[in-house]
Order: sequence, then C-alpha cells, then structure tokens
Amino acid sequence: MLHLPLLLALAVTPAPAIAPGALTLERVFADPPLEGMPPRGVTVSPDGKLVAFLRPNAADSEVLDLWGALLPSGAPRLLVATADLLGGKEQKLSEAERMLLERKRISQRGITSYLWCGKAQPSLIFPLSGDLYLARLSATKPEVVRLTTDEEVPEMDPVCNEQGTLVATVKKGEVVLVDTATKKARALTKGAGPTRSFGLAEFIAAEEMDRDVGMWWSPNGKRLIVFEVDESPVGVKRRARIFADRTELEEQRYPAAGEKNATITPWLIDVTGGKKVKLQVPSADGYLPRAGFFSDGAPWIQWQSRDQTLLQLFEGDAQGKLRLILEEKDPQWVELHDDLFPLKDGKRFLWSTEASGRRQLVLVDRASGARTPLTNEPERVDGINAINEDKGLVFFTARRDRGRQRHLFSQSLAGGTPVQLTREPGFHGAVFDEGGSFFLHTWSDFHVPPRVDVRDQSGARVQVIDDNPAAELLALHRSTPQWLDVKADDGALLNAVLLPPLNAKPGVKYPVIADIYGGPTGADAARFWQRSYSMWTYWNQQGYGVLLLDVRGSSGRDRAFGRAHYRNMGVVEVADTVAAIKQLAAVPWVDVKRIGLFGWSYGGFLASRLALDGSSPFAAHVAVAPVVDFALYDTHYTERYLGMPEGGKAPAYAQTDLTARAKLLNRPLLLVHGTADDNVLFENTLQLTEALQKEGKLFELMIYPGKAHGIAGREARLHVYKTITAFFDRHLRPSN
Repeated sequence: MLHLPLLLALAVTPAPAIAPGALTLERVFADPPLEGMPPRGVTVSPDGKLVAFLRPNAADSEVLDLWGALLPSGAPRLLVATADLLGGKEQKLSEAERMLLERKRISQRGITSYLWCGKAQPSLIFPLSGDLYLARLSATKPEVVRLTTDEEVPEMDPVCNEQGTLVATVKKGEVVLVDTATKKARALTKGAGPTRSFGLAEFIAAEEMDRDVGMWWSPNGKRLIVFEVDESPVGVKRRARIFADRTELEEQRYPAAGEKNATITPWLIDVTGGKKVKLQVPSADGYLPRAGFFSDGAPWIQWQSRDQTLLQLFEGDAQGKLRLILEEKDPQWVELHDDLFPLKDGKRFLWSTEASGRRQLVLVDRASGARTPLTNEPERVDGINAINEDKGLVFFTARRDRGRQRHLFSQSLAGGTPVQLTREPGFHGAVFDEGGSFFLHTWSDFHVPPRVDVRDQSGARVQVIDDNPAAELLALHRSTPQWLDVKADDGALLNAVLLPPLNAKPGVKYPVIADIYGGPTGADAARFWQRSYSMWTYWNQQGYGVLLLDVRGSSGRDRAFGRAHYRNMGVVEVADTVAAIKQLAAVPWVDVKRIGLFGWSYGGFLASRLALDGSSPFAAHVAVAPVVDFALYDTHYTERYLGMPEGGKAPAYAQTDLTARAKLLNRPLLLVHGTADDNVLFENTLQLTEALQKEGKLFELMIYPGKAHGIAGREARLHVYKTITAFFDRHLRPSN
C-alpha cells in the first residue's frame, strides 16, 4: 500500500497467490478466451421458469450459440447451435445489419441477440443470416422453426407481442407482422423508401440514446407504437469502406453537430385494421428517446429538447393527443434512463431523477405528476431492476465505494431502509423475471471474470449457471491492483488504479502505460472485469506498469461530478490526466520520463490532444479511432456537452479541433483507425494526418482496411496490440 502526500492509496484487492506463468500476445487473442466463456445477454423468461443466454462456441469464441436452463435446478444446455442452422453456409449480413451490430457494440457472429415471445408459454425469437427463427422450448430438445425463408432480404429488429402470436419486424423499411403459428406475413406500413423507414431506431438513437428499437407492443397485442424515420434532412457522408482488394463507397446519413437530425413521426397503429393515429408530440426541434405503454394500454412517450435541458413524459389517448405527466429540467443536460416502471394499480409508476443532485428513485402519481421520494442512497442509484408488488418490493442497483462498486438492493415501496442483497466486493448485475421472484446474477471484480448464478429475492443462491473458474488466467503471474486517489485541481478525488510491473527489482524505475478513456460516461478504475485485463497483464509481465484513471465527468458519481465536461471538452480531462501523472512521480518505481498514453475513441481524442499540447508529460502517445474535431461528431452526443456550433466554431468547439494544434506536436504519436468506421468517421484521422503533414511533423499511422470502430476480429485485434506494444517498446524502453 502506498503512502503518498497527494496520491492516496486505498484498500488493495489482492489477486490470488498463484504460480508464475508466461503470457504472449498471441495467447491473449487466441481461443479459448483467457477469461473463460461466461454467458452474455442473460435473461429470465416472463413466467420465471427458464433462463436463456448466449455463449461463445467452444470451437470458435467469435460465434455465439443460444443456451438455456430450467429454474431452479436445471443444468445449462445448448438450445440452438449457429452451425446447425447455417448448415455449413457462411453467415450473411447486410451493411444495415453490420451497422446495427456496431451500434450495439457486438463484434461476434452467429446468434447475437434473441427475445422472449409470449408470457404463458414463452418461446425464443432470434434473427440469423437474414431470417427469423422461433425456438419452442421443452424439457427435451427445443423445436426450432424457421419463420422466414428469404435471407437475401433480412428481417430486422423483431419484437413479439405478449400473447406470443405475432412478431413485428422490419423488412425493406416496412413493419411486417409474422404469425408465429402459420408463418404468414403481412405488411403493416406503407411508404418506405431510400430515406424513409418504419420501426427502426435512427442512427442517433441507437448510437447515443441507448434506444435500439423503433416499435413497441401494447399489452393486449392489438396496437403498436411505430416510429417513422425520415432521414432526408440528414447530411450525407460518403464513407469509403476501403479493403485490400476493393473500395466500396457507402453513403451514410450522419447528423454531425449543429446539422439537422432525422424527422421522427410516432404512430399508434391498430394491427388488425391498420388504422394509424399520429401521436402529437411537440413540434419544436428535439428527440424521442423512449416510448411504451402503461398497463391499461395507454401509450406514453418521452420528448427531449434539442439542447437536452428539458425532458418531458407524455401520456396519449386514442386520438393521439398528449397530456404532460412530468418533466425534468437541468441547466446543463438531462440524463436519459429506462426507469419507468408502472405499478399494477395504473395510478403510479416508479421513476429515477437527478433532481436532488444524486440519482434516486421516486414514486410518481400518474394523474398529477406529484413525486414521492423513495430512496435516499449515499451514492447514485444506477437503475431499477424489478418490482414485486405482491411483497411490495422494488429491486435496484446502486453504487458504493465512490462509484467503484455496484450492489443490488431491495426496498419496500412504502419507503424505509433498503436491504443489500449482494455482498461480494465488486460489480453486480441482476436480471429478474417479471414477478421479481428470481434474478440472474452476474458478478465480477477487477481481476475476476464474470460469474453467473440464479438467486432468489432474498439474494440466496439457488442455482449455478457458470462459475467460470478461468483456470488458465488465474494461473498467470498477475499484478496486485493498487487503488488510488488522485486529487484534481479543484480538490475533487478521482478514482485510479495502478498495476505495478511484475518481477520488479528494488531501486529500479520502470515505464508505465496509461490506458485512459477520459470522456463522459466512461469509467475504468472500478471493480468490474474488463476484457483489456489480459492485455494489461501482458504489459505487466513485459515490465510495464499500467495506470487507469477516471477523470471528472466519469460515470458512477453524483450529478455535479458527472457534468464536468460541459463546455469543457479538451480541458478538464487534460488537466486531470496531467495532475495524475505529476502525482505518479511520488511512486518510487515509476520513471516519469517514460510514461506512455493509450486511448481508443474518446481516449484517442485525449491521447492526440496531449500529444499536441506542446508540453505533454507523456513520452509517447497512441490514439485509436480518435475524434479530432467534435464538429465532425454526431448531434446528440456532442451538443449535450458543447452546445450548438452556432454557425461557426463556438469556443467550446474550437478547443476540440486538434487540426489547429498540429504545429505543437513534439512527442511520438501513433494514429490507428479502421477505414470503415461509421461512428468516428475515418475522415477524422485523415484530417489530422493532412494537418500534421502540412506542418512537416513526423508521426506513425496504421490503418485497418474494411474495419469499423471496434476493429473487430481476432487477427486484426492481435495486430493492433502488436503495433501498439512495439511502438511503446521503441519509445519507452531505455536505449541500448
């Protein structure tokens, strides 16, 4: 444990005492994954009798299969194997499907998503290679039915009604209803075209608003809320998907900051007769981040102003008229969330709000909008997990340890003291059945990969889904994480973690690689498993220390802390990172002249920005997929923090334009980007490349043909990290 004047060491979580083991980069990215193959996308069926999840295939971890188990004691079993359905054929993905997977940050192939269909006897619906499949579950072998057979024209974003009789999906931009019994399909909408679609989430919703659907079923299965998306106002960005043997020109409707967004029209549609009623949302420029139905069938919809300082919740009637229920205001921005949980009486619902300065739960009267505070947690509530009205309980997750841990709690709907249901130090996630009787519990810690079990509403374990021993990982010689406080310029304490190099010798100073994101919503110096851990371990074994830092504006903290980037991008994270490096000088083994900075996406912006600072404390900088001018980035994200560009370059935007700082480069810089990136467009790196060349500055560049923002694929990721490691070896190792 460190005892430093400004860098305060906190409790250390020791890694298990294990035998030394050598790690190679090839092994980091090979099968089977070092962290094991824990379930992902775990859910409980609506009736609380079954568990479903996705798991990497034993032969190829980049392919996902569908698994399940009976509750409360059934052993996990393979339900549907991707290979069996493809029958040796290669999986087909359209460009639109690839983009949707990118929005969801899914890099695997195979069965990448599924949903429960029906409540009484739930089945599973999933898309694969352009078609829809339905798996009827039983105690023996599942019956898999192929609902559609035209894989050249994919069905996208299916949603199933509660009765399990109809699946609404999007085909050629139109909403189509598929009967799960007869497999007959019929169109529900008409009018789609090159820039118009129905039932899909527009780019900005999927990328920045955490909404990846565009239609919602009513409880009785008779009506759908369908969003019509008109992208014609959105500017066209011509994106070249440059491969080694060809170039494919893609035209992407990308709403850059200050430009027009897609026009969204919400419709209430009768699925029998097709009658459409327009929901009369405010006409002012804004967003529709969420929609759904109350238990009595009344539609609700949220509207957010373009400047994001106002969020309104409306209830609709049969004629499409809306009545305001509540609104949230914030002088900087209102955070979006999914915490709208109606109670059975139809008169109240649960909601979360930052109005007190820390996200907490309130009960809202549906008629008047009056709020009754429910929780008073010492740290922020992350979200509502479930309600068990029979026992009068709400289940929610909340932060502890200054945001570094997350635990599950239950509390009476009448208020009172919450009960903590999870105890293991680290991060806990919970997915409940609709009755709130069982929950799928996922737990991980900084050095412990995810483990999944089933617990009852008291928190007692009733079934193990995957205890994920990760034996090979645990047999490696791993560094002991040292949890640190870093003091920002304003006195705020920042979370950080330092991984010392392995086999360090007393009196010897070692280089450090700082892996820092730096942007809003991110947080890495917390007690949850991250796939980068194996890479950090490799660097530790190569004699590098590794530093993670959560700057002001990182997630998991109070409202004021989380607003630090407001009109302050390119300033606050730079100051906090520099402050951390200065304080690292007090660590005896750290060589402050040999610290490298690595970042991806916003972290790439931070790494580039510091390389162009003129007085960077870092000896070398690696920027992967960096934003180099936030005027190039999208509306909802950028305007939340920087406002509108106001025609020219507002000061908040000017300070993020890295091309204007090209002449200040005086440190080694490596730029890395995929040529098919549709999130941070490759144009960003090209503009910085041109600016640096005009200034006569030398730098290094590595591009990945045809790769998107995540540079997915085992071979590509291996090459990325070989390139990064070789760069740091050249610039951070002592010269011979």
